[in-house]
Amino acid sequence: MKNHIRISGYHTGHVQGIAQDREGNLYISFTTCLVKVSPDGTVIGSVKGLAGHLGCIAYRKEDGRIYGSLEYKHDIIGRNILKNIGQPMDIQDGFYIAIFDAEKINRMDMDAERDGIMTAVHLKEVLEDYQAPGHRYGCSGIDGVTFAPLPGASGGRYDLYVAYGIYGDVTREDNDEQIILRYDISQWKQFERPLNQQDMHRFGPENPDGKYHVFTGNTTYGIQNLEYDADTNCMFAAVYQGTKAQYPNYPMFAIDLSQDGTDLPLAKHGTFHAPTGIYGYDFPYGATGMISLGGGEFCFSRDFHTEEGFGTELGIYRFTKDQGFSEV
Repeated sequence: MKNHIRISGYHTGHVQGIAQDREGNLYISFTTCLVKVSPDGTVIGSVKGLAGHLGCIAYRKEDGRIYGSLEYKHDIIGRNILKNIGQPMDIQDGFYIAIFDAEKINRMDMDAERDGIMTAVHLKEVLEDYQAPGHRYGCSGIDGVTFAPLPGASGGRYDLYVAYGIYGDVTREDNDEQIILRYDISQWKQFERPLNQQDMHRFGPENPDGKYHVFTGNTTYGIQNLEYDADTNCMFAAVYQGTKAQYPNYPMFAIDLSQDGTDLPLAKHGTFHAPTGIYGYDFPYGATGMISLGGGEFCFSRDFHTEEGFGTELGIYRFTKDQGFSEV
């Protein structure tokens, strides 16, 4: 891809996530719209018609499809989305993985429900935590997604990891860690259904294949983007910074996948905060999209808003454990 690609003029919400397919085409989530862009920055097509929050997205090379977190809820985020799109329907709370057939996105304004390009799988575990009294773990839904190997494994299959959004409430203490679910999606065809937003289906796995805790300290709405990097064997987690004074409130963390267990450690690189033992990076991008390109290079979304609408400028950065991210 080019070092800098600028896409703008969308009124569906700010950029939530980015992904790249094997041909180098880029995919950008504008909250309720998915846009497909060629490697040189030419818009190829788009998918509209979503009344929920399409967040972080990830490409799975094994089947050529885009997987993204999709949530429907009635908190301030959900209400603002329905207000923005002028949607009168009273949609049920529900948390899904939206699955788009990347090759079929070939024209503008394709319909997510009617054009046969998207299915969805319901995540029961998330709904139960969200609806639990007080929102268990501070669960506000889901956002970050990526494909990565099992913790402690050297190679093998890549599973889908799904990170919770977490309310940043400073009056509670059970929201100072991230919650990440893992799913083996090899049998997910049995659950996939087109999404009818007037009558939401509930087909999905009974339980996740793994549920992990990552201590990061307080964040505002949890992991916004999650991206696995094979060179470091880490999942990079970009967040909106927390506000509790006792924590360093980094905007970026690296989660070490070299060890097995339900408590995943942060990688011991970046900036170390001795009072809490937390490692992280003071890097401002990633919360609206990032892609590991391999060889130490990453692509980051730098979103913006003008009178013409929401947009993003995609830029290439190089990563080293000592220096963090620097623009190429």
